[in-house]
Amino acid sequence: MSNLISVIKGCGAYLPSKVLTNDDLSEIVETSDEWISERTGIRERRIAAADEFTSDLGLSAAKRALESAGVDASEVDLIILATSTPDQTFPATATVIQADLGIRQGAAFDVQAVCSGFVYALATADNFLKAGQHKCALVIGAETFSRILDWKDRATCVLFGDGAGAVVVKAETLTDEPFPSGIISSRIRSDGRFRDKLYVDGGPSTTQKAGFLRMNGREVFRHAVSKISSVIEETLEDANLTVDQIDWFVPHQANRRILEGTARKIGLSMDKLVITVDKHGNTSAASIPLALNAALQDGRITKGDLVLMEAMGGGFTWGAVLVRW
Repeated sequence: MSNLISVIKGCGAYLPSKVLTNDDLSEIVETSDEWISERTGIRERRIAAADEFTSDLGLSAAKRALESAGVDASEVDLIILATSTPDQTFPATATVIQADLGIRQGAAFDVQAVCSGFVYALATADNFLKAGQHKCALVIGAETFSRILDWKDRATCVLFGDGAGAVVVKAETLTDEPFPSGIISSRIRSDGRFRDKLYVDGGPSTTQKAGFLRMNGREVFRHAVSKISSVIEETLEDANLTVDQIDWFVPHQANRRILEGTARKIGLSMDKLVITVDKHGNTSAASIPLALNAALQDGRITKGDLVLMEAMGGGFTWGAVLVRW
């Protein structure tokens, strides 16, 4: 068993300046603020400028996370970027951020697990750090989903937005402290049988185009609560903890109904639920670190708190990470 633990030292976020409200969308597609907000809880989302790329969003969030952690970029030897909207097919967008931060050591790569991407990336970084292969990681979720939306499809274009969030994670030696800060447990899952329920209808190997996002919303909703709640229970069991011990629940911000349904399913008080979907929409891999940053900035999450993060995305992929702050 490793004598190291992965500790989140800082968090940062970035949102593009352009706000697209539900009323704005009603001028683009047949919809209304009432229709969107009642079904999803979303009231507005951010849209990246034409000259803003995923790497730009991720870089801004990374710089703020480093500042929050009091860590210089020269200390970072691992960058994992969770994204489904990379700047290019290759190289990995994480390497663009690495270069822009002036980092020459270590490794940088992208993780593609759609909305579960940040959970996958954080779990991956945790394992590298606990294995002693790296000492300081930047874990980033960044998306420009507005670039893969069909703005004529009101079932999908109203749901998504752009943004980025990041955390700095460092390997520290475990002490005899009874409740040390750090990542306690994580679980990630996937089931490719459901890949046609949420997907993009393009790609380099198939259409040679980026394609548009397509979703069977009813099927996604049907699977979401059960899959998310089961992986949460597994993660808590690994840590020998119960749901009533959780201080804050920071889920992927897909749909308010899914968030509340999951909280009810696992028996968690709604008072412990961090919700930002109303302001950000679904920002895929960026949604958890954006919500995490919001709860840190307003003082809800404080040292010693148990924080549970979870997500489900296309693939299907899903997972959870439990952290003591």
